[in-house]
This record gives sequence, structure tokens and C-alpha cells, in this order.
Amino acid sequence: MGILTIKNVEKNFPGVKALSGISLNLESGKVHALIGENGAGKSTFLKILSGVYEPDTGVVELDGTVLHFKNPQEAIEKGISVIYQELFLVNELSVAENLLLGRLPNTFGFVNGALVRQEAEKLLTMFCEDIDPQASVGSLSISHRQILEIAKALSRNARVIAFDEPTSSLSEREINKLFEIIRDLKAQGKIIIYVSHRIQEIFQICDTVTVFRDGQIVEHFNDIKKTDMDTLVTRMVGRPIRDIYNYETRPQGENILSIHGLIGPGLSEPVNLDIRSGEIVGLFGLIGAGRTELLKLIYGAETVTSGTMKINDVQYPQASPGNSIRRGIVFCPEDRKKEGIIAIRSVKENINLSVRRSFSRWGIINEAKETANAERFITALGIKTPTPNVKIENLSGGNQQKAIIARWISEDVKVLLFDEPTRGIDVGAKSEIYRIILNLAKKGIGVLLVSSDLPEVIGISDRILVMSQGRISAEYPRGKATEEEIMKAALPVEKNVVACN
Repeated sequence: MGILTIKNVEKNFPGVKALSGISLNLESGKVHALIGENGAGKSTFLKILSGVYEPDTGVVELDGTVLHFKNPQEAIEKGISVIYQELFLVNELSVAENLLLGRLPNTFGFVNGALVRQEAEKLLTMFCEDIDPQASVGSLSISHRQILEIAKALSRNARVIAFDEPTSSLSEREINKLFEIIRDLKAQGKIIIYVSHRIQEIFQICDTVTVFRDGQIVEHFNDIKKTDMDTLVTRMVGRPIRDIYNYETRPQGENILSIHGLIGPGLSEPVNLDIRSGEIVGLFGLIGAGRTELLKLIYGAETVTSGTMKINDVQYPQASPGNSIRRGIVFCPEDRKKEGIIAIRSVKENINLSVRRSFSRWGIINEAKETANAERFITALGIKTPTPNVKIENLSGGNQQKAIIARWISEDVKVLLFDEPTRGIDVGAKSEIYRIILNLAKKGIGVLLVSSDLPEVIGISDRILVMSQGRISAEYPRGKATEEEIMKAALPVEKNVVACN
């Protein structure tokens, strides 16, 4: 039986002890869960395993052999492969080239294109995905890019495979297929590490669970069946969280956003939609249902073919992102790294990105006003950052999301469009994001929220819309639909099950 042993591993960064005294034994033929809040040390631990970081103290052993990695390539050569939540793909290259990058088959130095495509197709069949191996990765959805990252790692035949939030962008069908693959790897005697904020998944697929908090292991359960969700959440955040959604009823006003006969890319039928001031409308659907496309049409990031949109009963012409912001319609995108933040700029700059026009005169930025605005929302939203001048890429996912929200509520906001607002965020940070959304609704802001997490949609929404195949297929008031009914409305009409053997 193979064993991955971690002994007294520590890692420090300037002013931060990221890991302290981490010791752990992980056996082959098991799926080991690592859980904890953002910033608990899980990502640092994975980066040490994969050769991105070297530990300050402590050792990593595989079957009694001490491993030293100077870079990720050395870790891969020693049989350790980590699939990160933040994808490492080259958007300008093809699917096939990304899957085999660094080991492209060649003849006399010339890449064998036919063999590249053949190998890529073989890897993609594991997920039963109709992805063109010659397509540019940059043209793919985030879910398909996530699948490519997983397929790329599995092709290396590693002995230790770590998954970091692998299902954050996958559909239910894709998740089930991934779980089949993980069970197969487990049967082959691989050592599987599984990091996820979706605790329900931990109980579905994992055998053991280790809880990280503040860079330390606070508890390890050798048998996941001997614990429960409430216990794990309490260990993670250091306090019990009884209702993470924080839902409260509140007064709702007149229609603040009215959409009639909207047609555009991603929609198969005209969409009619009203959102009242102070209302949270959840939008659920499977991947490809048209949810993101609808939000981008409303925001003006995609071109509307026909239809009308009104704010406070005043019709406005074809939207663009700039015009939408000035009208009070703002958008928090699903892929916050790619579309939401400027990673190399500071927290302060990211918060003031849109409202900066109000803090400048004759092209000169008023630094004092920008600092005051940033500090105001860092405090109001509980953004955890040493100073406003820290690069936003150094913040956890939950704190990055709060900074994006701070950017928009620096404006005079009427409608907030959220696309997967808690993707890749731990349960404690999720609860904080839900509280922020609820407080915005209390102030009369209308919220349209897209989520693939069905309990989230049910837990936070006043009203639920379901999309299927580019159309709104059902609508439910709060408390009037079960998960089964909503899922049934989300399934394609032609057939509910896609076979993949």
C-alpha cells in the first residue's frame, strides 16, 4: 500500500504564517478530502506538493522516499499531479495542443498533428464531451476549460492526484462523470486528494477528511462516515453556522427593471422578465441553458437583436456596459479572474475602477477620495486585506468577490447582476456574500442571481426562474418548488438523460 507522508511542513510569507506544523499520512486507494475556509492553507499545501513552493521546514515522502521539488515539472516526473481551480491553459492554442503541451508527439522535431488530435480525442472521451480538439481554448466555456485541465492531469498517469475545486464549473452530468473517474483511480490504487467547498460532495466521494484553519490542521477524520456536515462547518470556521443564507423577508417596491421580448445570442425564445426593487431573483439552469448570455444581454456585453428594456419604467435603447453602469445596471461575472478583477493592480484600484471618473478632475485622480472610498467599503464589506494597496491577486476568492461588489456599490446601483457569485468560495465566505446581497436588497436594489448551486438558489431567492435551452421554462415563488421540480424544468425537453459509455 502506497503512502504519502507529510511531516511538520511549515511555510511562511512576509508577515504571514501560511502553514504551521502540517503532518499527515494519506494512503493509496482512498480519496482524502481537505477542507477549510479561503486562506486556511489548503492552496499553499497543494503548491508545496506540486513543486510551486518549497517548504521552509519539514519533508514530503512517497513510500518512504523523501521528495524535493524545485519546480512543478519535477513533481510531475515524480508522479504528483495537481489540478488547480485557477486554470493553467493557453487560450491561443488549440484544445489538443493544451492537452499534450510539453509532450507533443513529433517526428524529427515536427509535431505530428494527426497523432496529437488522436490522443486528444481519446482523453476527451473520458468525459463524453463533444469538444473539437482543433478549437481554440479561448473560445470554450469555463466548464469545458475545467474539463481540459482535469483530462490533461489524468493523462500523466500520476500516482498522487490532487483536485482543487474540480466541480466549481461543471454540470451535474459532468460531475457524475468525474466521480466515476475518481472511483476508477481509487480502484487503481492512486492517492487522491480532493479539495472542495461543496461539503455535500465530500460525503459523496471521499473516505477521509482533514480540516484546515489558519494554516494548521484542526482535526482529521479517518472515516468520514463518523462525522457530519454541521461538525465540519463548525471546525472550519470556528463557530456554528446554522443558516448560511441569512434570508429575511423585506418590503419590495415597483418594477425596477422590465424586459419584454428580449432576443439575442444564446436565447431561443423571447424573454420577458421583471425585477422589483428590493427583490432577489434566482436564475437556475444547466450549463448551456442561456443564463450567462441573458445577463450579458441585459448588461450590454452582448448585442440585443430585438426587445425592450426599461429602468424605473423609462425605456432605454441598445445597452453597452458603459451606458448600463451609468443607468445603474452592473454585472459581477462568473470568471472573476478573467473578467472581474485586474489581478496585478491593488485592492484600492480595483474597487475604484468604475467610480474613478467621479474622483478625478481634468484627468487628475484624487488619491485621497479613492483611498477613502476603498477604506469605506473594505470596512463595510469585511474585506480581509492588510492594506488597500495590496495586489488583489493576493486575496482569497471570497475577498476578491467582495472587492468587485464594492466597486459596483460605489456607484448609484439600481440592479445588480450576479453570475455564480460564490463559485470557489468557502462556506464561511459564502455566508458573508449572502449577507451582503440581502443587505443590498434591503436598500431597494434589485438582484438577478445566476447559480448552478440549486440549494443556493432556493436558499437566497424571493423568486426562482428556470432556464432550459435558451428560454425561461418555469417560475416559482419562494418555497413553492422542490429541488426535483426545479431540476425537471431545467432539463432539455427532448431527453432527460445523456448516455455515455
